[in-house]
Amino acid sequence: MNLKVKLSGHYYQFKSVKEVLAKANEQKSGDQLAGIGAANAQERIAAKVVLSQLTLSDLYNHPAVDYDQAEVTRIIIDDLDTRVYSQIAAWTVTQLREWLLAPDTTNEMIHQISRGLTSEMIAAVCKLMTNLDLITAASKIINEKTANTTIGRPGTFSSRLQPNHPTDNLSGIMASTMEGLSMGIGDAVIGLNPVSDTVSSVTNILNAFDRFVTRWQVPTQTCVLAHVTTQMAAIEKGAPSGLIFQSIAGSQKANTAFGIDAHLIDSANKLGQQALKNSGPNVMYFETGQGSELSANANFDADQVTMEARCYGFARHYDPFIVNTVVGFIGPEYLYDAKQVTRAGLEDHFMGKLSGLAMGCDVCYTNHMQADQNDIENLALLLANAGCTYIMGVPQADDVMLNYQSTGYQETAAIRQLLNKRPIAEFDQWLEKMGISKNGRLTDRAGDATLFLERELIK
Repeated sequence: MNLKVKLSGHYYQFKSVKEVLAKANEQKSGDQLAGIGAANAQERIAAKVVLSQLTLSDLYNHPAVDYDQAEVTRIIIDDLDTRVYSQIAAWTVTQLREWLLAPDTTNEMIHQISRGLTSEMIAAVCKLMTNLDLITAASKIINEKTANTTIGRPGTFSSRLQPNHPTDNLSGIMASTMEGLSMGIGDAVIGLNPVSDTVSSVTNILNAFDRFVTRWQVPTQTCVLAHVTTQMAAIEKGAPSGLIFQSIAGSQKANTAFGIDAHLIDSANKLGQQALKNSGPNVMYFETGQGSELSANANFDADQVTMEARCYGFARHYDPFIVNTVVGFIGPEYLYDAKQVTRAGLEDHFMGKLSGLAMGCDVCYTNHMQADQNDIENLALLLANAGCTYIMGVPQADDVMLNYQSTGYQETAAIRQLLNKRPIAEFDQWLEKMGISKNGRLTDRAGDATLFLERELIK
């Protein structure tokens, strides 16, 4: 295994595979904050050259966190299809990249090898790709998952309706829900981030969602994004949830900071299989985001892209319905500006899809970041061309509870029209029945929440 290279008369010697991975990463403020990023463009190129010549077996033998130190590593390694891995172990990272981008490499072929790839291999090939490469490769991959409905089918572009409220007021929540549905938003999930992480509050919101969805026969899933233990307690007492949510990370130490471990997520997954009234087998919803491990001092000197890839290796063990990266939520300490947010969004989406996930993105930024709404719309459109499964639908793109900027209702509608995409089939049919859309285009009734206005539903 060669970890050195001579470029333009200068020798670059790297100490480990982990250092090569970190310094081959595109510039990220989080890596600079951690002191592990490349010192300059020349060193970054040198690291990419060395990385390109490493084999997949080199990456298998050098995980970002040792096997005996982290259950995330053990899950990633133990889930590996050793038969598939043995067939590609001698490939270099360059060969993997060229194979993924080759015109005759199909979705079926990619699925055949994806179970033979560790997260470090997926992160490595990501680092050798341009933004257009990431879009091209991701667009080939189709990952379908089923809860009440099936997400990820070709020709669809979905959204999570996020009707957050700063006081968890049910009237406010349901007003935003009605407005979003009237714009064709919410086919992926109606999912609220609660202010109050209590069983009673979560139950009240889930009951309000359930009454509405049942009354109007909305074909979707509902979820309240409280801590997984709160959701489990509510579900065990009969709360009508459609998915079980949890934020996850790429190391055991970072997951501990979230108050979770593999055993807890396994228990939640089993509860979902038993208690949720879904027609399909996929019951979990995970969120990730570059920088979360560093923010918990749990990145083990690995770069944020590699740690993010490990999130997806952990996630796929539970075969979730959906996963999304909250790409700009943590702030400029980890992704400084629009250029870094755009790159991270495309990286995360590609890595998640190559890991076999129905991958979405919360295309977002904080108000102290060097980005604006035009940048977010640019990324949303790039992701849609890459085959992104879903994005967020936040009232006016301004989350008044979490205090960050995301995508609103209009972005999804515009992208569907521009790229000739449709919502999930059952939801699409429901929109037509309600007169909200006709032949896949919104009607003049779209955006009128009074379509659903019934007093008993918003008390």
